[in-house]
Amino acid sequence: GVMGLAGMDQQGNFSKQNQKKATDEIKRAIEFASDVASGGPVVVHTGEYFRHMVDSPWNEQGKYAGKFKMFPEEEERAAFRVVDTRTGQIISEARKNKKIGRPIWNTAESGQEYFDIDGNKQIAQQDEKIYLDYDGYELDISERVPKYDSENQKFETRLMSWKDFQEEAHDMTKRAKHFWRQNKDNPEKWKKSAWYRFRNAKDESEIEIRPEEAYIMGTLETNAAQAKGYAHYYGGDFDKHVKNLQKLKKAREFYQKIEDTTDEEEKWKLQRQVREFGTDLISPESKFPTEEIDDLIRRTKQQIAHSKEGSASQWAQAEETLETMRHVESSDTYAVKEGVNAYAKAGIRAMMESNRLAQEGKMKRPIAIAMENVFPESYGGHPDEFIYLIEKSREKMVEQLTQQGMAKEKAKKEAEEHIYGTFDTAHCNMWWKYWQGDSNKTIEQNKKEFNTWMLSKVEIMAKKKLVGHLHLVDNYGYEDEHLAPGEGNAPVSEAIKIFKKHGFKGDYIVEPGADFSTDTSGTQTLLKAWRHFGSPVYGVAGGVGERKWGQVQYGHFGQNQPPYFVFGGYSPSEDWTLWSGVQLE
Repeated sequence: GVMGLAGMDQQGNFSKQNQKKATDEIKRAIEFASDVASGGPVVVHTGEYFRHMVDSPWNEQGKYAGKFKMFPEEEERAAFRVVDTRTGQIISEARKNKKIGRPIWNTAESGQEYFDIDGNKQIAQQDEKIYLDYDGYELDISERVPKYDSENQKFETRLMSWKDFQEEAHDMTKRAKHFWRQNKDNPEKWKKSAWYRFRNAKDESEIEIRPEEAYIMGTLETNAAQAKGYAHYYGGDFDKHVKNLQKLKKAREFYQKIEDTTDEEEKWKLQRQVREFGTDLISPESKFPTEEIDDLIRRTKQQIAHSKEGSASQWAQAEETLETMRHVESSDTYAVKEGVNAYAKAGIRAMMESNRLAQEGKMKRPIAIAMENVFPESYGGHPDEFIYLIEKSREKMVEQLTQQGMAKEKAKKEAEEHIYGTFDTAHCNMWWKYWQGDSNKTIEQNKKEFNTWMLSKVEIMAKKKLVGHLHLVDNYGYEDEHLAPGEGNAPVSEAIKIFKKHGFKGDYIVEPGADFSTDTSGTQTLLKAWRHFGSPVYGVAGGVGERKWGQVQYGHFGQNQPPYFVFGGYSPSEDWTLWSGVQLE
């Protein structure tokens, strides 16, 4: 039931609860492998999140750039999710074919003088984007202001496309790296910075703003600006209302004294004075000054409350939105980091259980987390992603072990022993359905080119010694039918030759699937695999000599020697078993 360790749910959110559930499942599997098999690989499906293909790095560069596409309009319709790193929840979804309105920011022109954040006079260089306030002082990106068109008396805006956000992301990355260089040893500077999530970066290579992050940050920035605008609107007359209230209170005290000392027969004159005052603030009703002032005080207090609550709530909303901007991250990078961290911890648990078995003298071989490449639609399915996950999980395990006091070389050895890949030939062959072949070539020619791509990736894995477990399965490149090797069109034999060439010492596993409909024990799949790989069957009695699987697989009729083993319809009844439950055959 585990599909990656990033903790993704069906809605695309990432939660520690889901991650814990998956890691607990692995913990149980490790304990099972320890108790039952005394070691060995625990296979875990990768698949940290669902991703598009057109914008993946492996599809944008190199010999096979553009060779994969999920659906015809993927370039325009691709969507990218962005999460809040504090919670793992989806903030929003950025779509490539959707433009959004944004202000044109007030920036320094090339050659323009301005004052930097420290107050020093500088000259703006060409292709350098410096955000300025209206007095020519540099601003942090989170505080930038829109450019004002004085001729038309309005702030300038424009609709931004995905390409614009790619350019903005590139600019943001440069600024984030610059900020990191200037402030990597000054934690106080990071608290209010838009680049807060990079505060623990070890070097600049870890700092990158992606287009979808720039897209969502732009949307959040617009929301924050709108909230600030309302805050100014509601709070603009706050001081004036407060001062008016103070004046009214003093006036009331003054008139109260007059009313208290005025003879009852003369008080009508005070009422006449109020009426003759004649402003639209004074009601036509016959009132004393203190009564009229009480009405004004009540109304002023209402204005103060409206101004205070409206403005304060909008300022709070603006600040909350800006704080969210500091924790924006693409779900892609977030999921991979979360997954790598969890795989590393699982590797350490496998190591600890292996050590316990070894101390008790029960370990047959070390327990390992054997990460399996999954289907093409999920991260970890592409060979490059698969390689990256294994390497980064090992690096993370080394980091965690060295923090616990283990020597780095020993930690590297432990990581290689307890984290490796399970390469499934059928899963990799399913990339064929997304292969963009040459319309001028035959299917066979295009499949040959695809196989060359697949086997080139196998060569990289084999050379790097990243795979310790093989699943030998076949299909026709569209569905995971679990055919026996040789029954589909996956280059299973060629892949095994490459692994063997580079000294592969792990397990070869044949996964029964389609044959279960006719052979519930999976025997047929295994026998087909052995025959496909040319493995002969040798007799053990005198004079029988060498025989091939083709002679004995489906019966012994027509042969001049008796069979030395039988199976299928010729085997003893399954009702007769040994005490262990193993069938007689």
